[in-house]
Amino acid sequence: MICLVAFVGLGVLYFQNWVVQKPFGIILFVGEGLTSQRIVAARVYDGGSDGRLEIDSFTFSARLKNYSADFAVPDSSAAATALATGTKVKNGALSVDQTGGALRTILEIAHDEGRTTGIISDGALVNPTIAAFYAHASNAKQPRELANALIERESVDIAFGGGSSSFDKEKLKQANIRTPKNLAELEEISGWQRPRVIGLFAENDLPFSDELTARAEKPSLADMVRRAIELLQVNRHGYILMVDAHLMASAAWQNQGERTLRETLELDHAIRTAREFGGANVAIVVCGDVAIGGMNVNGFPFRYDHGVAILGLNSAGQPWITWATGPHGTKSYGAANVPNNTSATAAPSFGGQNEQPAENLEPAALYTKSALPTVDDVVVFGSGPGTDVLQGVVDSTVVFNVLRSEL
Repeated sequence: MICLVAFVGLGVLYFQNWVVQKPFGIILFVGEGLTSQRIVAARVYDGGSDGRLEIDSFTFSARLKNYSADFAVPDSSAAATALATGTKVKNGALSVDQTGGALRTILEIAHDEGRTTGIISDGALVNPTIAAFYAHASNAKQPRELANALIERESVDIAFGGGSSSFDKEKLKQANIRTPKNLAELEEISGWQRPRVIGLFAENDLPFSDELTARAEKPSLADMVRRAIELLQVNRHGYILMVDAHLMASAAWQNQGERTLRETLELDHAIRTAREFGGANVAIVVCGDVAIGGMNVNGFPFRYDHGVAILGLNSAGQPWITWATGPHGTKSYGAANVPNNTSATAAPSFGGQNEQPAENLEPAALYTKSALPTVDDVVVFGSGPGTDVLQGVVDSTVVFNVLRSEL
């Protein structure tokens, strides 16, 4: 008996210390436009300089080089493809190589190895960043084709987001796919059960978190993360979940600084939810894809200033938040022209500089129809097994390698 107990004890010790143990859950968060500068601004907006976000508690972090196969700045599809497949592709390509051949995504690999798989977005499920994880196309701007791919291919078990206008209701019905349309219907799904689930909560992107009336019956990003984990984790072989925080990019493209920061905090809340419901045996990676617009919080806010205290104008009449490019710009070059309605009304000058339109309290230096991506490293954070390689400066394809190694 003593020998048996000793044998069992040594076996447990050996298993715990020398046998490679894979995480039961693997979760990837992609914050569109997530840079270190964005995180600092969101932290100050949330609680002042002494504040602390959930993402600040991650063990490992690195800068992420995100160039595409043909440009120093990737577009959304190329950036997401590098994360999803571990391969650099040309801008515009969606998980296909230069010959048009399909590149296997991390979700397809995980599905083949027995894990349940899920995708979540607060944007449309056919947006390039999320679509790169389940579809293959030489042109990412094919929403109906991408929607059909999500329905027809069974590599994704659960999908929550917007984009219902791109989906064929009859095809969803024929495929025996459950389609909750609001938070109440999402909560009614009990336990993991077939058929597959594609929750479509808006015709296009979901409303911003501050659009309270429009958002009343719709799930937040954190709600969708919680429900996905509850449903996916029933599989004894584990699961993988990909979460796309798209609205923070939508706000940045429009030079909407407060919304950009609010949606960045929505991402942080969703990360906290994932850690709470995922438990200890989960590997979580959080990364950006493409830097957007060159947003800055300027000047000298006080240490404890937060919220509205860093919005609008400071005591000298200067804007707290400025952008490098975007629709709030008052000067243009090349073919772009500032719309007449943007320059019709002028406000008092900011510190003696050129006058800005009254409605543009977050001015941009250069007018563009939407804010341009910039040549910046985005960031990546890791917590859990296999994420210790996320240190220093790494290539964006490393994210795929980390996830692949933990399947």
